[in-house]
Amino acid sequence: MKDLIKETAKYLVSARHVVALTGAGISVESGIPPFRGEGGLWEKYDPMEFAHINSFMNNPEKVWKIFMGDMKKVLLAATPNDGHLGLARLEALGILKTVITQNVDGLHQLAGNTDVIEFHGNFAWLRCLKCDQRFKTVDIDLSEAPPKCPCGGIFRPECVFFGEMIPPTALTRSQEESSQCDVMLVVGTSALVQPAAYMPVIAHQSGATIVEINPDPTPLTRQISKIFLQGKAGEMMNEILSEVSRLIESKKH
Repeated sequence: MKDLIKETAKYLVSARHVVALTGAGISVESGIPPFRGEGGLWEKYDPMEFAHINSFMNNPEKVWKIFMGDMKKVLLAATPNDGHLGLARLEALGILKTVITQNVDGLHQLAGNTDVIEFHGNFAWLRCLKCDQRFKTVDIDLSEAPPKCPCGGIFRPECVFFGEMIPPTALTRSQEESSQCDVMLVVGTSALVQPAAYMPVIAHQSGATIVEINPDPTPLTRQISKIFLQGKAGEMMNEILSEVSRLIESKKH
């Protein structure tokens, strides 16, 4: 593993354009359960009943009271972990340009990343279905279900529900960044959800080196990823940062 960490650090330090693709796995270490897999939210909730746009529009009170209530508690209590902080540090060092994330928790921005493409929107902002005004979630009283705008309209979170399109700007920018990068870090994603899972394929086809950090192998592991670092995002990022720092220091002397 140490050799793979050193190899990863060399790729990062010599790269021209590094992009990261992150999924639920990076936020599990912040106490946010994944949607899929063991212990995932879809074991507790039927996504078609609680996370489809038709369900929300037909019965916003039910979705807000049950599903969104749980989401709010978890997301507002979460803080960035070493995985998020490591990616922010790579940006501060001038190595990482952009984070493409499938997460809706806003933890990359809290950690310090400034260019974050949110593939599935986020829970940090609410939008009124009547007047289209946006408000920060933390500024709205969520004890009422559904929460209402001063105009009387119902709020919806700015995350993408099942049955909705990926925001066109997010999709276009993700494709552009994936085709332009020379190294892509894939961190904590099952690589099963399309179209996000196709971004490493675009990067690979454009000649980029794919470095994957996951606790378990994914469909990318043997076909797309050049380096597979098996483990938790926080631990792996700490080791990578340590080696990157060592390489940068050695270049100064």
